[in-house]
Amino acid sequence: MNAIDSRRGQHMVKAARLLPNGGARLWGRAFAPFGHRLLDRIDAGLECGRLEAWLPDGSFRVLGARADGPICEVRLRDWRALARLASAGSVGWYRAWEAGEWDSPDPVPLFALFMMNAQSLGSVARARGPLRWLAKLIHGLRANSRARARDNIAFHYDLGNDFYALWLDAGMNYSSALFADPARPDEGLATAQIAKIDAALDRLDLKDGGRLLEIGCGWGGLAARALDRAAIRYDGLTLSREQADWARAHLPADRAEIHLTDYRDAGGSYDAIASIEMVEAVGQEYWPAYVGAIHRLLKPGGRAVVQYISIDDAIFERYAASADFIQTYIFPGGMLISESRFRGAAEAAGLEWRDRRGFGQHYATTLRLWRERFDQAVEEGHLPAAFDAHFVRLWRYYLMYCEGGFAGGGIDVAQVTLVRR
Repeated sequence: MNAIDSRRGQHMVKAARLLPNGGARLWGRAFAPFGHRLLDRIDAGLECGRLEAWLPDGSFRVLGARADGPICEVRLRDWRALARLASAGSVGWYRAWEAGEWDSPDPVPLFALFMMNAQSLGSVARARGPLRWLAKLIHGLRANSRARARDNIAFHYDLGNDFYALWLDAGMNYSSALFADPARPDEGLATAQIAKIDAALDRLDLKDGGRLLEIGCGWGGLAARALDRAAIRYDGLTLSREQADWARAHLPADRAEIHLTDYRDAGGSYDAIASIEMVEAVGQEYWPAYVGAIHRLLKPGGRAVVQYISIDDAIFERYAASADFIQTYIFPGGMLISESRFRGAAEAAGLEWRDRRGFGQHYATTLRLWRERFDQAVEEGHLPAAFDAHFVRLWRYYLMYCEGGFAGGGIDVAQVTLVRR
């Protein structure tokens, strides 16, 4: 185990320690009038859905309720929660939750509500002022340069294979599954993950004797399926030592090789390339390098499949202007893509964009199933003792936050085929 910290996960729990509390300690009851004004602004921005709020002064308010949408409950136990939200956006809202300043019987509909109304809410509940610039500066310092990318990947993926194996499916697939019906995932997570992999591989039309490169190979789930489907040669790229160790132990060494290599430094010529939810770890400034590598490594006429997570173009600029909870605590250097901008970069690199298929609600279901499995592992005492209660709360919040984002529709996951001209 290549642990970052002997108390595993503490680097995540403490990730925002350089950010001040946004003046939260200075507020209290004195914030109440400002808190009500912020709630008025939230109310005005909720075009759909309903938020029922119990406030610290004992009052009760209903926000929104103008059209159908998520219905959620929040109990504000301290006005500091709204002070944090107003100054530090989603980072402050998480800090308030961890501090016990607000809670909810189910935060997922709350996150879905805010995502569904993100455009009409505008700058409400987004970081502003000095904290916004400080968060952006810190995020910028963790950009995925060659020198920094390996540390960023280790930050998240080297928590330990024993940790991820507790709640991922047997194939260790850490990306959206593809269900027959996401509202009724009767086939189970493992089968739906195979369906997702098959949908990706079907785009590549690999034949016996072909060469497949995977940029961001994870723990080797796609590789194993691809090797079962055809007599091909496989190369996988990762910057995670934990993932590399797992994949090497589970794949046939005579047909598959795992490289601890940055995509920018990869060489060779391939019939096909797969990259499943890796581009979110690239960062906007490196999108041209990423699609350029795909073009360079593909044979003329070769095909690539990219599965990516995108955020609505209408809110991308506001999203990119700061660093949110996910970028601060979970994926340093990460950024959801703007589909139009990313497509433009791919086409400028000489890649044709074909057959885009989105399935965002499938990701909401995947995240719910992961959380259920994670909760079960915690309840049954299977989580390694080095992970403390603060990490467990952070990880649950992360899974709920992402589930709500996909359920709210402002975030999507899609597969697209890129063909080298």
